Amino acid sequence: MANIQKRISKSGETSYRVQVRLKGHPSETASFERLTDARRWAQQTETAIREGRHFKTVEAKKHTMAQTIDRYSKEVLAYRDNPVNQKTYLKYWKEKLGDYRLSDINPALIVEHRNALVGSKNKYGRSIGLATANRYSQALGHVFTVAMREWGWINQNPLLNIAKYKEPRGRVRFLSDDERLALLDVCKDSDNPYLHTVVVLALSTGARKMEILSLKWQDIDFERKQIILHETKNDERRTLPLQGYALSLIQEHAKVRKLGCDYVFPSKKAKKDAKGKIVYQPIDIRTAWENALKKAEIEDFRFHDLRHSAASYLAMNGASLAEIAAVLGHKTLQMVKRYAHLSEAHTSTVVASMNERIFGDGGI
Repeated sequence: MANIQKRISKSGETSYRVQVRLKGHPSETASFERLTDARRWAQQTETAIREGRHFKTVEAKKHTMAQTIDRYSKEVLAYRDNPVNQKTYLKYWKEKLGDYRLSDINPALIVEHRNALVGSKNKYGRSIGLATANRYSQALGHVFTVAMREWGWINQNPLLNIAKYKEPRGRVRFLSDDERLALLDVCKDSDNPYLHTVVVLALSTGARKMEILSLKWQDIDFERKQIILHETKNDERRTLPLQGYALSLIQEHAKVRKLGCDYVFPSKKAKKDAKGKIVYQPIDIRTAWENALKKAEIEDFRFHDLRHSAASYLAMNGASLAEIAAVLGHKTLQMVKRYAHLSEAHTSTVVASMNERIFGDGGI
């Protein structure tokens, strides 16, 4: 609601003070010499606030989207582990919106470029879907949130007025027995000496790609036969049981570990820091992985599907949804409901056992 007050100064000059107040938004004020100008500004400001186009005028006009993303990258992304995806998302927004001032960015402009993402190709030649387009929006939304709450550059996040795409059901693509055997055989013969062990770990533990590649020797407890992940997607520590074949491979790998290197799977390309100390980085298995899929003749399969495979095998071997969620590190059961149909046989066995226990053979 807009409130206009007529004011007369000691010198007799007349002015009009306008205050626009809408629930959930800070009040905006301005003064004008003419009543018509005051009414016009009140109407335009109220409309802009409702549509998510109104920002703190002074600060929002000082900074471009490119400057905002650059500062965010230095002050936020720089302190995150493996922010590869976020960098990719923000690079896109910087290219599309970088020259715009924050005051000129509105939901319609963002939606236009978000919609253009769907169906386009990423740097790996894969088509970008609805879920990934949502991730692009979320990355930009957090930039605006920081700019609003911590820097005071804007007073509203335009992403709050943009509805997310309705994402398709979670993908459930897992390796058949024949595909699994073929893939593991090819990985053994790969030029990459770590690929086979990495794939076995993914299938055995359900860990994510970067969780495995960023693994350090101090994270492995050989006595307790477990891996402790300190940095995860959910920002919570997670323990992975290390059993069977995966354990034996890691034990053998530990015998030939690279001295002075903390990473379990280090890259050959090491760099020297300012003090001349050798600094290692996790290995990049992308090329070796893609070559292995081609040789094994496995189609429509991504590395993340090894995680789905592990969850699917757990479900088919009688694990409950709660147990699968615990292994994968999900906070709720919603993410693992996609595997429920794979545990139907186990559910039937449980129900049959319950019926036999309470009713017996004759139902008496």
